[in-house]
Amino acid sequence: MTERIGERAAYHHGALPEALVAAAFEVLDEQGQEKVSVREVARRAGVSAAAPFRHFADRQALLTALADRVLADFVDWQEAQVSAAGGGSALRALGLGCVRYALHHPRRFELVRSRVFAPEPSREPELRERLDSIEREFIDLVVADQEAGRVGPGDPALVKLAGQALVYGLAQMIVDGYLPADRAEELAVRVLDTFRDGIANVRSQ
Repeated sequence: MTERIGERAAYHHGALPEALVAAAFEVLDEQGQEKVSVREVARRAGVSAAAPFRHFADRQALLTALADRVLADFVDWQEAQVSAAGGGSALRALGLGCVRYALHHPRRFELVRSRVFAPEPSREPELRERLDSIEREFIDLVVADQEAGRVGPGDPALVKLAGQALVYGLAQMIVDGYLPADRAEELAVRVLDTFRDGIANVRSQ
């Protein structure tokens, strides 16, 4: 998703929004969301400074589209982490996947944090459908782990929220530099296993 766009041919009208978001993705990974501007994105996409405004009303609209792309990337990453876990705890794999994502892509995590974990009135309505889908999948994984005996009984929504709070805190501590990058994943594994053992009476692999 972060490949260089390189030299671009003229875009068909319908392809330009995707090219602009791809260019914004480049800037995000290189410099952070503060440097994502309509002018810079247009320059990288090889179009006039006015061209993006035919598709995005302003910088905030562009950032919302970018956040949606990052969330899609995050979902793909998480699904790969859960698949790699095999018969192990999907909940643990999901948590570790989130921590790894923040470790490898701190600027993407910061963008999602600012758009998703914002106070309710300022959350992006355009992202609601994708976020609702992520929440449903998260709860389904909790239920699956409970049915398999890897997580103790209880309200799946509360287990999900507890795990989400823990993982979000770990990820933010990594991004903030509080946890040393060279030990962040090791520490996250130990914390997640402690959490798992605290809500289940079995040790899963």
